[in-house]
Amino acid sequence: MDRDDKRRYFIVGSVIMEVVTPLFRTRLERDYTSKGLTSLQAFLNTQPVIHILFHLHHKISKCCVGGQNCNRYKQPSLPLINFQWKQLYSEKPGNANHSCHCKFTANPVQLEDLDITLSSLILLNCNNLTPADNDAVKCLRQYKNDNLSHNTTSRISQTKYNSLWTDLTNFVLQLDPSKQDDLMRIERRPLDEVLCNSYTLNLLDFHEKLDEIDTSIQGVRSDIQGNNANMQEILLYIRKDRCSCLCEKSEQQNKEPRYIKPYTLGQDVFQLHHQINLTSETHESIHGFVSDIEMMDDGRLVICLPDQKRLLICNTDGSQVDSIDLQGGPLYLTAVNNSTVAVTLYDSGRIEMYDINNKLKLKSISVPGMWWWGSGITTINNKLVVHGDNSLLIIDHQTGVVIQKLQTSCFLDRLHGSGDRIFYWVNYQYINKLYWYSYTDARHHTLTLPSPPRRMTTLQDGSLYVKCEDGSLQHVSSDGEEYKTVTTKGLQKIDCLTYNLKQRQMVTKSMDKTIFDVFCD
Repeated sequence: MDRDDKRRYFIVGSVIMEVVTPLFRTRLERDYTSKGLTSLQAFLNTQPVIHILFHLHHKISKCCVGGQNCNRYKQPSLPLINFQWKQLYSEKPGNANHSCHCKFTANPVQLEDLDITLSSLILLNCNNLTPADNDAVKCLRQYKNDNLSHNTTSRISQTKYNSLWTDLTNFVLQLDPSKQDDLMRIERRPLDEVLCNSYTLNLLDFHEKLDEIDTSIQGVRSDIQGNNANMQEILLYIRKDRCSCLCEKSEQQNKEPRYIKPYTLGQDVFQLHHQINLTSETHESIHGFVSDIEMMDDGRLVICLPDQKRLLICNTDGSQVDSIDLQGGPLYLTAVNNSTVAVTLYDSGRIEMYDINNKLKLKSISVPGMWWWGSGITTINNKLVVHGDNSLLIIDHQTGVVIQKLQTSCFLDRLHGSGDRIFYWVNYQYINKLYWYSYTDARHHTLTLPSPPRRMTTLQDGSLYVKCEDGSLQHVSSDGEEYKTVTTKGLQKIDCLTYNLKQRQMVTKSMDKTIFDVFCD
C-alpha cells in the first residue's frame, strides 16, 4: 500500500511538472507575444509589470506612481518572496537613496527558469485571464502547494487521490483541452523512483522557509556580524544546490555546481569510467548501425537503430535494456523532457514523440516544409528545431505549429541547440564550416574548422566538443570564436557522442564497433 501511495504522489507530481508548469509558461508566452513583446525579459521590463511585481515584493513601499493607481493599496494575497524577486530583477546603479520600482531592471530570465509558483503568480497578477482561467490557475497552484510542496511524506492516499485527480484534470482541461491524452498517459505511468525523487526536490517549498531565516539573519546585530556572513553563504549554497541536504541519493542525481570554471580549450576534461558492449543488443553484424544517441537527465541512454526500426533504451551501465519498435527508421532524436524524446525518421516529413517510460507513441507531427528524406532535430527554449530547404523550422511540440522559420545560406543537415544558439552544418559536402544562429543578436555566424563537422555536444561550461570528418575532436569555445584539438585518450575516431550536465557524463560510440565508452568529468 505504501508503494501505491507513493505512485499516486508521483502521478500528481508528474502532472504538475510535465503538464501544468509548461502550460503556465506557454500561456504566459502567448499573452506577452500577443502584445508584440519578443521575450520574457522584455515583458518583465515593461513599467506596469515592474510596478505590480515591485509591490508584490515590497508591499506598502512608496513609489513614483501615486494615488489609487498604486498597487500598494491593493494588499496582494500572493506575495513575491525575496528569492523570486532577486531571480527576476536587479537594481540599476545609482539612485541609492531612491526606493522605487523604477530603479530596477529585469534579468535575462528565460521561460524555463520559471517554476509553477512564479509563473502562476505572474499570470494571476500581470495578465488578463478570464474568470474561469483565473480560478483554474489559482486552484492548480494551490493543489501543488497542499499536496506536494508541503507533503514531506511523498505519499497520497487513495481517498485523497480520487477527488484530487478529478479536480486536477478538470482545471488542466479548462486551460488546454488538448492535454487529455497527456493526462491519460501519465495516469497509467508506473512508479519511477529516480524521477520521483527528482520531482520531490523540485516541488518541496523550501525557498519560503529560507527567506524567513534570511530575514531573521538580517536582524542580527553587528556583534555577530561574522556569523551572519557565514550564514548567508550557507543559505546561498542550499539554494543553489536545491536543498541537497534533503536526500543524499537525490543530491548525487541532481547535483548542480554553484560555479563552473571555464575549461581551457583542449584540456583533458574527461576520464574513461567504463565501457558498455551492446553488440548482442544492436546485432552489429546484422544491421546494427547507430545513427544517434541521447542521454536523458536520469542517466538512461536512448539509441537510434534505423535499420532495425527501433529505439534502444538502457542505463549507462548497460542494464535494463529495452526497446520501442517504430514504423520507420529513426534518424535523429532529442530529449523533450525527462521521459519524452522527439525523433525524426528516414524518408518522412514528420516528427514522432515517444514516452520512453511506458514505450508509447505520444503523437506524430507533420511539419510543412520539413526535409522529407530525414532531418536533424534539436531543442531550444522548450521548442523543437528541424530543417527545411535552406531553413531552420522552430516548432511548438505541444501544438505542432511552425512558429518561426529562419533562412540559412546553405542546405543544412544536422542540428544542435545550445543556450540561445542553434548550430548546424552540412553533411553531404566537404565543407569545413560550423554555422550557428544566435537569438542574442539575431544573426548567423560561422567558424571554419580543420575538417567538416559531423557531431557535437555541449559541455557544462558552455563550450562544445565537435567531432569532425577526419576523426579528430575539436574543443570549441563557448563564444564560438576559437577551437583546439582534443588529445584525451579514447576520444579519437568516435562516431556518436552525447554529454548530460546533470549526470556529468559523456557517452561516445566508436566508429568500428558497437561499444560505448562512458566518460566522467
